[in-house]
Amino acid sequence: MDAIDVLRGFARNSAWANHRLYAACAKLPPHDLNATRTSFFPTILKTLNHNALVDAYYLDALTGGGRGRKVFDQGPEPFSELAPLRDAQRRVDRELIVFVENLKGDGALDVETKIARRDHVQVERTGEVLLHLFQHQIHHRGQVHAMLAGTQVAPPPLDEFFLGEELALQQLRQRELEELGLPLR
Repeated sequence: MDAIDVLRGFARNSAWANHRLYAACAKLPPHDLNATRTSFFPTILKTLNHNALVDAYYLDALTGGGRGRKVFDQGPEPFSELAPLRDAQRRVDRELIVFVENLKGDGALDVETKIARRDHVQVERTGEVLLHLFQHQIHHRGQVHAMLAGTQVAPPPLDEFFLGEELALQQLRQRELEELGLPLR
């Protein structure tokens, strides 16, 4: 397995974890999504908004989309309802998977990615930006997971990965991957 294969796994796993997390959050009434809780972003909805916006921001940089910081022009919480936010996250997840699937050869991970910051353009290697993006997602999904523990909805397992034997044993994961159009292996 090479580095790009690992990143492809991260991209798929991220989409699957988001799918699972949003399914749990969809069971909450709006007041629970907006209730103040202990976290960096004080509500579930604000944390999910942050993750979707930052995903779009880094994906724009990775693809040379040209939006840069304009991604944030709609404010820190552009979605006040979960369904359109989930749809936006799914779009970004699909685009990220396509981006990583299209990387060819380890040299693709060394290509410069330009990230528009407030006062300068940061230049990083593509592989490092991807690793940062995946870590950021995991971090904030964990916060939402912890906030869910304070509701009547049980936080879903997000730490399962795509091990072959486990996949064959769990029909739920297979159904979820099929819903997302992701390969079972």
